Amino acid sequence: MASPILAAILSFIIPGAGQFYTGHMFRGIGLFILASIVAIFTLFSGSLIIAVVAAIDAYSLASKTN
Repeated sequence: MASPILAAILSFIIPGAGQFYTGHMFRGIGLFILASIVAIFTLFSGSLIIAVVAAIDAYSLASKTN
């Protein structure tokens, strides 16, 4: 059973890590790649938006598995 709070924190720190934690590997890889591309093209200013979206998604996924 995945903790929704831990999943959200992991995904906020490293986008996609919370998805990995909840067992959604491909979604985690996709979010990590997306965050990396956005970070490169926006000089890291857009990364916060992706991190927040990833954290909300990870929280949602972990809540559904419990």
